[in-house]
Amino acid sequence: MIRKFDRNHRRILKFPAVNPFEGISPSTLLESLIALSHDISNFRFKPFASQRNNARETLRQISILSIFFEEIREHVPHMSDSIILCLSELHITLQRIQFLLSDCARDGAKMLILMKSHSVATQFRSLIRTVATALDILPLDAIGISGEIKELVEMLWKQARKARMEVDSADESATKRVLLVLNQFENRFEPDPFMIRRVLGYLDIKTWGECHREIRFLEEEIRAGYSDGDEREVPLLSSLIGLLSYCRGVLFEDYDVEVINQSDGRGSNLEVLNCLNPEDFRCPISLELMTDPVTVATGQTYDRVSIQKWLKSGNFVCPKTGERLASTELVPNTSLKKLIQQFCAEYGVSLAKSSKNNRDISRTILPGSPANAAAIKFLSEYLTLSLGYGTDRQKSKAAYEIRLLAKSNLFNRCCLIESGSIPPLLELLDSTDPTMQENPVSALLKLSKQPRGQKSIIENRGLNPILAVLKHGKRQESRQIAAATIFYLASIHEQRKKIGENKETIPSLLELIREGTACSKRNAVVALFALLFYHRNRERAIAAGAMETLLGLLDSSDRAEVKTDTLAVLSRLADSFDGSVQIMLASDSALPSILRLLYGIETRAGKEYCVSILHSLCLNCGADVVPILAKDASLMTALYSLVTEGTSHAGRKARSLIKILHRFCETRSFDQKRELRQEQGQFIDV
Repeated sequence: MIRKFDRNHRRILKFPAVNPFEGISPSTLLESLIALSHDISNFRFKPFASQRNNARETLRQISILSIFFEEIREHVPHMSDSIILCLSELHITLQRIQFLLSDCARDGAKMLILMKSHSVATQFRSLIRTVATALDILPLDAIGISGEIKELVEMLWKQARKARMEVDSADESATKRVLLVLNQFENRFEPDPFMIRRVLGYLDIKTWGECHREIRFLEEEIRAGYSDGDEREVPLLSSLIGLLSYCRGVLFEDYDVEVINQSDGRGSNLEVLNCLNPEDFRCPISLELMTDPVTVATGQTYDRVSIQKWLKSGNFVCPKTGERLASTELVPNTSLKKLIQQFCAEYGVSLAKSSKNNRDISRTILPGSPANAAAIKFLSEYLTLSLGYGTDRQKSKAAYEIRLLAKSNLFNRCCLIESGSIPPLLELLDSTDPTMQENPVSALLKLSKQPRGQKSIIENRGLNPILAVLKHGKRQESRQIAAATIFYLASIHEQRKKIGENKETIPSLLELIREGTACSKRNAVVALFALLFYHRNRERAIAAGAMETLLGLLDSSDRAEVKTDTLAVLSRLADSFDGSVQIMLASDSALPSILRLLYGIETRAGKEYCVSILHSLCLNCGADVVPILAKDASLMTALYSLVTEGTSHAGRKARSLIKILHRFCETRSFDQKRELRQEQGQFIDV
């Protein structure tokens, strides 16, 4: 058997190959070579936007090798070690040729392969020369093949040795056109559309969707480069993204929403918020934000550097649970890593421990190259003009382009805000066309993440139109996006009061919690959470019936993250006396429900919010709450667990609650003893 290589995360134009096992049987090796050569031959049915001649010549030579491999099948038992060694070398080379052809024919990589024409041609030449070297030392006479096949292999060896594998003249001309266009962008000249169309036509990029796939691929390459610490190609990749973004927004009149839904998944463009707890992002060992979170055998997550140091020092137990590790394997927690990076990028948190991650975040602030900066600025101005003076179709497309651009990085958002795109976007919110309404509100959501965007929305009286979408949106998605936008606008301290004073805001959010989809409910809960940082909004929420709605959501939802966010809002409302009273009056089962969640909810943040609610209830409604809690035998165990494992804030609440319960038990014991003495005294008197 030959080991299989996991190709899912291979970088483009990187050619790892798997060596056959030592002692592999000749028949297994040969069968693998035959299968590999057949797979490579199938590339003749795939289109090559560039490197056509090199790919054609390579496929021709591999087809000859395939005939040779088929011919020597019956001579397998008599193969010597030297023959096996040559075949093993050919196996490695064919793997790399397959990778190279796959990259050249890859959908979405056409522009990058063109710009790397010389490097790609060198790779073709190097691999074909390697084939020639292997054939040169292959003892054909020892195999016993026919004279005709022997002549065919010798001819292949001569051709492979002399193969030039140069850049096509057409590829060279197209590359020069791209460089000229990028140079014009860099010098702040808007390029000739005819020249750009010639390049797109040569690469067979004919639709908006194909252009979008090219951009997505280049963005993934930049992310992979930062992740690997290789930033040498960032300027080129950024310049190409700027060029293709300009093409997508200016040269293509139509856009295809289905392309986005298929590549990203339906709803990926919709913002799903949560009450983020930064403490969950800290490594239990170093107490710093995790830059590379990994999970150990016990299910606990640590920063890779910290847990590796722990294991190297001879500790083979889980630092948090104390359990002995059945395995020292570290599994990357990619979901948590993406969440940490998103949190840091959107809230301006710097990962000081890792310069590589700092660069990964800062890359979204800088354009990456002068050509990209100029292209995005030209595109932003064009889209803003289209919003103001275009047809309805052009306005909808411009809003969708802004939606995509603003999602990409912070620099794009700054350019769009500077170009004045927010006022015309706000004007489109009252459209009766559901799509015409959803695209602008989603674009405004992305722009509202920037302080300048928030300021522009407020200054242009955009709060009321967004609230109108929240309450009367044509689609559920539009209402959900409006709720997320309210969350970001409420991050401005001065605006929380203004947003809460609008009589429609809090009732509309509560209505969305009652009637919306799961994602809509969550966004509305988190938007409400942001508003409650202003104390008067807590009174308004209680008066609007927030307690009943939120407690109902706790009972009806089966998603841990929704329950956690709902508990976060309830803990903030319970801080006030009226809020605690409403929790006690809202339902007879409210207190038992919170206790059940404390013991059963999966998230640590959820447990901490439960303790916060119980602590507030004890302070505000102690006479009714403390006796009930004192009877619960499991409560102390949960509280002590949070004292040792929870955040510092949760630990303080848990310790305070433990003191309250201890004081109640001591007082009750003293009263019982006093009553007992009184009863004994009366008995003696009698």
